[in-house]
Amino acid sequence: MILNPRLAAELGVYNWQLVAQVREIERWRAVVAAVVTRLGGDAEAVELARLGVSELLCNVVKHVQHDPRCELKITREGETIRVSVDDNSRHEPKIGMPDWSSESGRGLWLLGEMVQDWGFSPRGGGKSVWFRFPLTAVSARPTNGRSR
Repeated sequence: MILNPRLAAELGVYNWQLVAQVREIERWRAVVAAVVTRLGGDAEAVELARLGVSELLCNVVKHVQHDPRCELKITREGETIRVSVDDNSRHEPKIGMPDWSSESGRGLWLLGEMVQDWGFSPRGGGKSVWFRFPLTAVSARPTNGRSR
């Protein structure tokens, strides 16, 4: 968990090392909601964070079965929040127009439509997948851009 909660609050950075497991995703949704609220996020920001962390952790469970250890990080960057999950897979997330008749494959696309920005980048032997959104709906200016 957080090593020094006071320092984390002062810096606006929270991070955890965890093993992605389906049975733990609701717990992490609650943790992320509490942190985003503490950082000044409104109800819309909290819901975006909950949805996004579910998607990123579910993707680790589904696609990184060989080593589901990951790092979840929440950072306040001015008037925005950045949530990232670093995992141990080099496979880039695939996104395109979803197949609406499929049982899966829409999560990142939907997330990308709702957040200000999202992307991924190589990290060590794996990657970091992240999304960014405004603290409050008033400051929301979606760009729908995707960065790497």
